Amino acid sequence: MANKMSSNSTTAPSALTTTAALTTATPGFIDGILNKIPLPKWALIAIAVAAGLLLILFLICIIKCCCCKKKRKKKEKLNLQNINGSTTASLVQPDMDDLESGLENEKRGRLQYSLEYNFRSQEMKVGVKQAADLKAMDSGGTSDPYVIVYLTSDMRKKYESKVYRKTLNPVFNETFTFQIPQAEMSESTLVMQIYDFNRFAKHDIIGEVRLPLGDFDLQHVTEQWQELTAASKREQERLGEICFSLRYIPSNSKLTVVILEAKKLKRMDSSGLSDPFVKVQLILNKKKWKKKKTGVKKSTLSPYFNEAFNFEVPFNQIQNIDLVISVWDHDKVTKNQQIGKLFLGCRATGNQLRHWSDMLANPRRPIAQWHNLQPVEEVDNALGLKSHFKLPLPGK
Repeated sequence: MANKMSSNSTTAPSALTTTAALTTATPGFIDGILNKIPLPKWALIAIAVAAGLLLILFLICIIKCCCCKKKRKKKEKLNLQNINGSTTASLVQPDMDDLESGLENEKRGRLQYSLEYNFRSQEMKVGVKQAADLKAMDSGGTSDPYVIVYLTSDMRKKYESKVYRKTLNPVFNETFTFQIPQAEMSESTLVMQIYDFNRFAKHDIIGEVRLPLGDFDLQHVTEQWQELTAASKREQERLGEICFSLRYIPSNSKLTVVILEAKKLKRMDSSGLSDPFVKVQLILNKKKWKKKKTGVKKSTLSPYFNEAFNFEVPFNQIQNIDLVISVWDHDKVTKNQQIGKLFLGCRATGNQLRHWSDMLANPRRPIAQWHNLQPVEEVDNALGLKSHFKLPLPGK
């Protein structure tokens, strides 16, 4: 028994020494490496701490970047789902207003001109002197410029200068004469447009100068330079104005139209005047029904008619009626030409609808109003007329 206990006591210390050697082997290895580095321990500890902090910051940055990208993608998906196709197009296409404003601000050159008005002969002389620093329209860096001159009050009469080849500084020195009464000067605009001539393609406009004649002192000759601007997209031609009155009496189904007068009508004859007359037409359910016309007024742009026309229109049909007023120029030799027209009724808009509504709201009372004439094509398209027919009225 004593031998067994002695053997156990001898083996226990040997086991303890073995485990102690194992536990101290690793620290001794690290200490050996640290002893080989020629730095104090506090410096090594500081470096280790700094490296650990940098590693932590690096990991934090990576995590944040990943999260931000995911959020942006989600927002973009939500935004694209909430917008329509036109808005999507606007995100990838430039704004047309910005492009147009850029073109308008583009330098196009300058034009020198002169104006002189003769009060006795009622004539205005327009001198097109020269141009400078014109925009190059040809591939060679030059242009072939010429000038077109006209008045907005009479766009049928246009003058054209000679063409000057391969130059951006042409000298025209040409004079053009317009017959225009002094009373119309304040409402007319002089337009001078410079074009680039092209033998085999459409002529390109370089720019234009627009001069409201009401802004000039006609007592003196004017001569000055002016910058060219981008040409207007659409020329608003003045067709004229007409005044007429409307009255409707529901009790006897009587519609009375009185054509009073017109003014500032478009010139249709070579003399600078017109021979106007007015047609009054009723349209029922988009089909031509009844029409009457005034007498012809010779050689005038401001005719006075004062002619009345009566139509029988049942009260149950008044909401389906379109009243068409058209001004014509009479010609003995050729076909009569329309100057302009307009229509009133429940399908009309603007002043025409207001005039028609005032008539219906004030039975038996004449309602007079001035209206601007509109282009024939626009009115015809708005009316959408069908074939002609005659409506049998009740009791006839």
